[in-house]
Amino acid sequence: MTKDVVLLSGGNPQIPKGDGDGPVQDYIAAMPGWKQEVGRTLDRIISEALPGVRKAVRWNTPFYGIDDGWFLGFHCLTRYVKVSFFHGAALDPVPPGTSKQQHVRYLDIYEGDAIDERQFADWVRQAAQLPLSHDF
Repeated sequence: MTKDVVLLSGGNPQIPKGDGDGPVQDYIAAMPGWKQEVGRTLDRIISEALPGVRKAVRWNTPFYGIDDGWFLGFHCLTRYVKVSFFHGAALDPVPPGTSKQQHVRYLDIYEGDAIDERQFADWVRQAAQLPLSHDF
């Protein structure tokens, strides 16, 4: 990846669309400041919870899925990293961030927040068993 990555509004890296781990790692490497470590941690937890998980970057967002659908994505905003569970309303417990979309739930991670790795991995495993989004 080149060092000339453009950061969009809120510091979200502008990474070309691509499939596989490479574009996701490029995105994570371009995440600014403390957010980069959050990205590394999320990617590690997801990859450990679901070996062989499908990865891609679409619309400057890393996506994670199974087969031909997606269950999770994350991106940088000005003060936090937003994790989107596309069918998060069906997770137990439900992630704390609500959405205008009925099924979507969010987890917002701010600087200094501790990620509950056990809970996050459980959400990832649950999310992979739910209907997948094919819109991306």
